[in-house]
Order: sequence, then C-alpha cells, then structure tokens
Amino acid sequence: MSLNEVRFLPQCGSTNRCAKEQIEAFGPVAAVYTTDQTDGRGRRGRQWVNAAGQALYYTAILKVPMVQPETLPLFASLAVREQLRLRYGVDCAIKWPNDLLLGGKKIAGILCEAVSYGTGGEGRAYLCGIGINLAQPQSYFDAAGLPYGTSLALQGARVDLDADPAWLAEGLTDFGFDRGLYTFGPEGFAPYRGAYTAACVNLGRRVTFDRPGGRGEGTAAGIDGEGRLIVRTDSGEEHVFTGEVSVSGIYGSV
Repeated sequence: MSLNEVRFLPQCGSTNRCAKEQIEAFGPVAAVYTTDQTDGRGRRGRQWVNAAGQALYYTAILKVPMVQPETLPLFASLAVREQLRLRYGVDCAIKWPNDLLLGGKKIAGILCEAVSYGTGGEGRAYLCGIGINLAQPQSYFDAAGLPYGTSLALQGARVDLDADPAWLAEGLTDFGFDRGLYTFGPEGFAPYRGAYTAACVNLGRRVTFDRPGGRGEGTAAGIDGEGRLIVRTDSGEEHVFTGEVSVSGIYGSV
C-alpha cells in the first residue's frame, strides 16, 4: 500500500488535467495514473497518440517547496530511470533534459509544469506528467509516425500489463518523488548532477539548439549545477536551458 495517495483512473482524457481539476483534494505528494489516456499532449504541443492498455500515463502532484523547481524534469528523469531499472533490469540513457532512451530509441517522456490553486491562487504545486511505453508493438510506432519510439516489450523486457502499471506508479510516488524530494526539495539538482551526467547521452556529441534569433550548434560538454546543457560552439561556451535540442549520431538526430 502506498504511503501517499495514488489514484488509478480506468480511462481519462489527460492525467495532468485530472490532477489540476482535483488538486486541492491531494496531500503534499500524490499521483494519478491510467493505461488509457485519450487526450494527452506531447512536448511542445506535439500530437498525442493513445496506446490503450499498453502504456503507463502518470502524473505526480507535488505540493512541496523546491529551491530549484526548473530542474524538476531532470530529477524526474532519474526517478523514472531508477524505477525501470528496478522493475526490468534495464539501463536507460537520458537525452537532455528528460527523455529516456532504451536501445537508442525513446521509451519514456516527461512534461512538468507549475500550477497555482486555491481561492486566491495562493497555493503552489508542480505536476510531473510521465508517459512510459510498456508493450506497444512495432505497428503502433509505424502507424503513429514515430520511427524513433520503442516499448519495453520490443526491447526484450518481460512486461506484465496487469501488475506493472500499479507497481511503477507506486514506486515513482513513494520512492522516486516522496523520498527523493527530501533531498531534491531543499538542495536542488546539485546532489544528482553526477548521476545525471553519467546517464546523459548528449555528452560528447554534436548538438543543435534553439537560441534567440536562430539555431546554434556545437558539442555537448557537460551539465552545469543549474541543470543546463553546456555546449562548446565556435564562438565560445553556451549554457542551454530552454528550447529544442537535437543530438547527432543517435539514429540521425533526436
């Protein structure tokens, strides 16, 4: 039994939207999840394709102070990576800032946002939406136009669709977020920088990234203490935090 409320929804439009609508009913750390999300959204407004019964759609509701909330996506990627390691024995790579790759293809994505709640908007919470591809067949990714997506089952993991979604949701809530926030909340990204750097697939590769007035290009050299991607360019070193970053050498670029 979870130490925090973890609410299963047989079907919903969006776990993030459901969390917002019911946010005042939840405690400091809670979550909602489903295996049938009909109206989600991808990063940067990309089209959503549901995989009913074959994936985990999960949102953590975090009503705890954070000194560095902008790095929550990086912290969350490590939390997901650890739960997947524990359940399936897999070693996922992280594409900065928060996509998880397995076998060189995307296995999970994360989308975080800050929300206000209460009569006067005095409450502050953070939502962390996570999608994990559990058992979609290759035909799903082909039909969805996702040549660089994959599922745990396609990568050889033994997936139990009856038990795994609840196990992952409970583990992420109690251990990934609740326990992890005892450190991440007051200290931020710094204690996790080493683990994140070791898992980050961008480093040492050529990347292109958004910058004011156009696109930049260089070699990803590290992650700084604020979670920014350090890129060495022809004109010097840049610390990238927002915008789209593509990585050369991973099935073209991702």
